[in-house]
Order: sequence, then C-alpha cells, then structure tokens
Amino acid sequence: MHRTSLGGLEVSRIGLGAMGMSAFYTGAGRDDAESIRTIRRALDLGVTHLDTAEVYGPYVNEELVGRAIRGRRDEVVVATKFGLVSHTGRPGPDSTPTNVRAAVDGSLSRLGIDHIDLYYQHRVDPGTPIEETVGALSELVSAGKIVHIGLSEAAAATIRRAHAVHPVAAVQTEYSLWTRDPEAEVLPTLRELGIGLVPYSPLGHGFLTGDIRTLDGLDATDWRRTNPRFTGDNLARNLRIVDEVRAVAADVDATPAQVALAWLLAQGDGIAPIPGTRRADRLEENSAADRIRLGTAQLSRLNELPPASGERHAEPDLAAIDQ
Repeated sequence: MHRTSLGGLEVSRIGLGAMGMSAFYTGAGRDDAESIRTIRRALDLGVTHLDTAEVYGPYVNEELVGRAIRGRRDEVVVATKFGLVSHTGRPGPDSTPTNVRAAVDGSLSRLGIDHIDLYYQHRVDPGTPIEETVGALSELVSAGKIVHIGLSEAAAATIRRAHAVHPVAAVQTEYSLWTRDPEAEVLPTLRELGIGLVPYSPLGHGFLTGDIRTLDGLDATDWRRTNPRFTGDNLARNLRIVDEVRAVAADVDATPAQVALAWLLAQGDGIAPIPGTRRADRLEENSAADRIRLGTAQLSRLNELPPASGERHAEPDLAAIDQ
C-alpha cells in the first residue's frame, strides 16, 4: 500500500472507515467479531489509517476499534472525532473547551491508547468560535493527548481561521464521483495551506459499487432509505453515473468500487479516502484500488459525469455542514 501525507501525518493512501461496523448501515446484522477480523486484515494489507468517532454508536465503535488494534498500536494511525456528543449537558453540537477536554479522555479510554493521532471536530459548532475550539485542541497537543488536529465538513473560511491558530493536518468531507462540491472552494484552500483531504463516503454510500439499483435489499432501518439521492426518482436518475463507472471498470479489468477510488487518488497527493466496510473481501477489493492507474481518456470520461440528482443529505444534516 502506497502512502501519502496529511499535513505531515503519513497514512496509507486508502484507509478504513469503521462507522458502518456499529451504526447507520448495520440493521440487524452487526457482527463485532467479523468487524474486528476485517480491521486486523486491513493492518495485514498495509492499511494504516482507521477512522472512528465517539458518536458512532455512540461510543461502541471506538471500543470496537480499540479491541481490534490491541497489540498492534504501532501499525495504525487512529483518527476519531468529537463535538456531536455533549458531556456538559449543552444541547446541540458542543465544541466548547470544557467539552473538548472531556471528550478526548473518554475516547482515549475507549480506544485503549495514550494518544490520538488525528483528532477531528466532527461538525463546526456555531455557538463556539473556532478559535476557542482549536485553542483547546492545541493544548491537548502540548499535553501529548493528540498529535494532529482535523476538521470535518468545515467551510473554507473556517479552515483558514482554524489553521491560523494551530496547523490543521486534515479536513474530512464527502468527496466522490457523485459529490464533487469540495472542488469549488475547500480543496483549493487545502492545497494552498498544505492540509490533507480525507474523503468519507468515497463510494457514494455504497452506490458507486454498482450493487444498489433498488432499495429492496436495504434493511428497514438503513440510513440510505431517507437520503435524497436514494429516494424517489433520484435513484433512477443516478444510475446513469454508476453505469458509466461500470463501463470504465470493464475497460481496466477492475470493479466499479476500485475505479471510483482510483479516480479519487488521481486527483493528487494528500488525498486519503476512507471507504467503510465490515467485510474482509470488500476491504481487499477497496485496497487493491491503490494499484490501479486510470488513463487520460478514462479520467476525462469520469470527469464529465453529470452531477448526482438530489441533495447529499436530508435538510437537518445539510444545516450542519460547510460552516
């Protein structure tokens, strides 16, 4: 597995998002033993970048990752997030310095580690100036509890304000062949400041694998059943995107998922997607995308894909992003 740098933090070019092992996509099929085997297989393959958050579960996903990496801490870059769980009793997002300090200690305990490699603000807290939050994070760096600071779904102006207080290593946002919003402002800002980009949902919540053509196979509680891009006529319209990805995949003898990830990697250094899966076979498929090189004609064909139909989140979630 090749490596890249996120603002000075070296990670595998393809990581592993652990969220779906514990929340949102699991339905009745959660299997911690299978998930732990998958995480350990990731380490065997040279996948060093594991992503979790205290809100996944909540808490149980961090505990799962902690069990999986026990005895192999030196092989992994651990990334987790704070701010959507309040430990102060405050409603809504809470990135106050008091909450930051409480959250980090809880995450360290659940993960069973003495420092977090990359600690993200999960969503910008409109009630707390970003300078105050990053100031508290800077103190945690000095205390040795975290090594690098990250932001998730932050606007370009907020990224600049945060970076002026303490260097930001990475920004996490949705970025894929059906969500190219970061290209307008966020990605150019990251390039200018030397900050890495960590695309989450790089496979369009599984849509770009080509396996989802109807909602019939999704569990009744699956989060995607309420996502605008999977509902109504939008799902049918968006099939044209995955069909084109499938065609390119046939040209390069790869899977659609591998093509979608290879396209992201072709956007330049400092981009490290974190596709999520709990299955070892899917992990192996995703990791193999690191070896795929798309040609100029193939990249042009993918770049010309139409934008996805439908908002990428439901209205309540949209309100919390790009702040």
